[in-house]
Amino acid sequence: MTLIILLTNIYHIMKAKFGAIVVAGRGKIGGHVASQNRAGAYFRTKVTPSNPQTSYQTEARNRLAAISTTWVGLTAAKILAWNNAVGQFKGTDIFGDIKNPSGFNLHQRLNNNLVRIGESAIDTPPLPEAIPVITTGVLTAAAASTIEVTFTDDPDVTGSAIEVYATPALSPGRSAVSSELRRIGLLPAIVANVADISTIYNAKFGAVGAAGQKIFISLTQISTTTGQAGIPVVYSCIISA
Repeated sequence: MTLIILLTNIYHIMKAKFGAIVVAGRGKIGGHVASQNRAGAYFRTKVTPSNPQTSYQTEARNRLAAISTTWVGLTAAKILAWNNAVGQFKGTDIFGDIKNPSGFNLHQRLNNNLVRIGESAIDTPPLPEAIPVITTGVLTAAAASTIEVTFTDDPDVTGSAIEVYATPALSPGRSAVSSELRRIGLLPAIVANVADISTIYNAKFGAVGAAGQKIFISLTQISTTTGQAGIPVVYSCIISA
């Protein structure tokens, strides 16, 4: 049997998972952070990141605040419907255990996805649907020029949009980049199995980068009617001359 407890002080909360011994920890308390990577569990000193309050951050915060306001305005019957729907949208928590979201979190998550891709928010919970898996692709980039994704077959984008996240040009030795990925927009039209993302990439980062550096992108397919998201697919490449 496992027991999950919260270790708290006046400022922070840390989650710890106990079996016969402590087997996992996530979160922060005092000046320390517990987490895990491929090498195993670890503690590190907590570093407070800067908050540059970019236009992208402000937009995201305003969007989430607006969706929260919408939730407050729902009728009791609609709130009950969202609360009753959570069992159909199970996910895994930071320990990999199966958990249900709350009705509020489900409403927030699906509507955040919808609004982010330019669709209207929904006030009743949808039925779960299968989101097509994006077919295999290859990322290519040329220094200070183009960046394209070439798909084995055109993805099935009927009733969906594909969000693109990307990194700036990085060291070629990088392999883990989750913290560097930034949303750059929606995947442009696919022509002859190729999507040219140069325009949206350069709008975010200014340029593709120098030859020999490495770029990563992540593609996530989102339903335009329900806000459900598919499994992200990550590609990378070394920038050519």
